[in-house]
Amino acid sequence: MYNNDNKTASLLEVDNLRIEFPTRRGVLTAIDGVSMNIRAGEILGVVGESGAGKSLTGTAITGLLERPGRIAGGEIRFNGQRIDNLAAEPMRRLRGKQIGSIFQDPLTSLNPLYTVGRQLIETIRTHTDLTPRQARARAIEMLKEVGIPAPEQRIDQYPHQFSGGMRQRVVIALALCVNPKLVIADEPTTALDVSVQAQIISLLQRLCRDHGSAVMLVTHDMGVIAETCDRVAVMYAGRLVEIGPVQDVVKRARHPYTRGLMGSIPKLGEEVEYLTQIDGAMPRLSHIPQGCAFNPRCPHATARCREEKPPLDGIGAGQVACWLWEGRSQDTDAGELFAEAALRRREPARENSGEDNVKKHVAACEQGVAS
Repeated sequence: MYNNDNKTASLLEVDNLRIEFPTRRGVLTAIDGVSMNIRAGEILGVVGESGAGKSLTGTAITGLLERPGRIAGGEIRFNGQRIDNLAAEPMRRLRGKQIGSIFQDPLTSLNPLYTVGRQLIETIRTHTDLTPRQARARAIEMLKEVGIPAPEQRIDQYPHQFSGGMRQRVVIALALCVNPKLVIADEPTTALDVSVQAQIISLLQRLCRDHGSAVMLVTHDMGVIAETCDRVAVMYAGRLVEIGPVQDVVKRARHPYTRGLMGSIPKLGEEVEYLTQIDGAMPRLSHIPQGCAFNPRCPHATARCREEKPPLDGIGAGQVACWLWEGRSQDTDAGELFAEAALRRREPARENSGEDNVKKHVAACEQGVAS
């Protein structure tokens, strides 16, 4: 069993990652200075709306970034070794044995011409010293672990003979069959029902607990994040806006975007007429706003938010990229802080306040009576 005392060592380090897409109209920046780390035995959840850059970050880590996309800056280190500049063949060997990938669409991972058993056995034999018989037994064991019924018979079937959810379970088995040190899991439970979701989550947790593996879990499901992860990173428009222990972020979110995500989730035992809604939409890569990328949708944005990009600074056990928290302690109440920001935003328009309008209205009425 893995010793949890070693979780202080970073298995994966992403430092100031920048990903660009050159186009005829200019260069589009899809990932802008993202830095994060994952320790051995840890599950890091990565959340955000579609287009935030979650899957693209995972793709860069696994060396599967397709042209014309390119890593224009920063470094990615795995187990102390820089991997973003590896040649194709060394990266392929590393990706198969040390880094496993679970993709959102299982059809991109399974060859329709081969049985699922052949694909599993081939993967196992490529990266281990098991005999064909031992590899087949291991493949059947993995199919059973991910919830495939009658695995002894289904191992010889083709992908088209499985439902979408069953194919996703096969993909998960492929990613975990050689016990990789790092798993990039992109929406691994989206196509699964609740009972199988719990089974897969338990399998990922056991992989971390028993083997010291690390998992980067990309998902939209905050329930899965709260139940599964040790820490959570929140991304917006290719930037990291908040990262910290999962309970701190879920219960005491600091960035306005994170608070909006938390407020949009219904809570058991709490009756509300309306859930929180984040107005607007994720900006296009060609129109990323100046300053904080979230400022056009933020109800607390100030002039500084619209002009200067906030750095990711530490607060408590986490970090947040928001000017509202500059110089604040971790004990600051977020609600009071946002109220202060809203008040400051209204101050320049004080001459048009409601009190002034009333006075003008009374004066006009008095003038009318006098005439």
